[in-house]
Amino acid sequence: MPNKLPIPRIQLGVYMTSGASCTAAVHTALSLGYRAIDSAAWYANEGDVGLGIQQFLASNASVTRKDIFFTTKLRSNTGYSATRAAIRESIRKSGLGWIDLYLLHSPYGGRAKRWDCWRAVQDAVRDGEVRSAGVSNFGVRHLQELMEDSAAAAAAAAAGKRDVPITVNQVEVHPFNTQSAITEFCQAHGIVVEAYAPLVRGMRMKHPTIVRIARECDVTPAQVLVRWGLQKGFVVLPKSVTMERIRENAQVSHFELSEGHMEELEALDEHLVTDWDPTDAE
Repeated sequence: MPNKLPIPRIQLGVYMTSGASCTAAVHTALSLGYRAIDSAAWYANEGDVGLGIQQFLASNASVTRKDIFFTTKLRSNTGYSATRAAIRESIRKSGLGWIDLYLLHSPYGGRAKRWDCWRAVQDAVRDGEVRSAGVSNFGVRHLQELMEDSAAAAAAAAAGKRDVPITVNQVEVHPFNTQSAITEFCQAHGIVVEAYAPLVRGMRMKHPTIVRIARECDVTPAQVLVRWGLQKGFVVLPKSVTMERIRENAQVSHFELSEGHMEELEALDEHLVTDWDPTDAE
């Protein structure tokens, strides 16, 4: 990432999971070799995720908290003080001591609100509550504005104040919604793209192109979708609560999609939004 902190390329997503099933999925993923979990205040499962991580660490002396990458997100862009309080509450709920990556969950609220909240996240990084900072569901205009505001603030800041860059933009990305304008802008500016809903929430697992490529590569459709994201240079966040699927989603290093396969997958783009898309919000 731009701040030189390592980030695992495949992470467990926990959207719409909670309670014991969420905790068990986290524990299972970590047992299978995952080292990153993506949560959010909005998901109402930060405590469940934290419990799964703590249970795993308690039974695996060779792994420490520093080895686990925990991401969570701000529920809403309400202002500087509310954001600082929200960060501390997320740390409290998770019980993990700090947050490895904290994201503004959406661009809602307008430019001034986004900047107020971003200042709070930057200060949380400077104070050691958060290790790295980013955004989610930001369109190109939102990123440009935040970068402009950050540059102006840095120019006016006292000498020696540590810069806190935008390290990540987490957006829905898969072959059926490539978000090429956003992903190309991010990659051109050193912002890591995290692809959520990489499995298209199961909506296109039986698509003939996906099925055929999976057969040709002797893998599953889900593995094709995860591998596509990795070969595009993204961090991929597949979600599952089932042990075999959690295992399968991470076992993608043994094959590579050909250039022809990648071109076929790119051609599937239909701008499919599986949940929400605030990337054009004011």
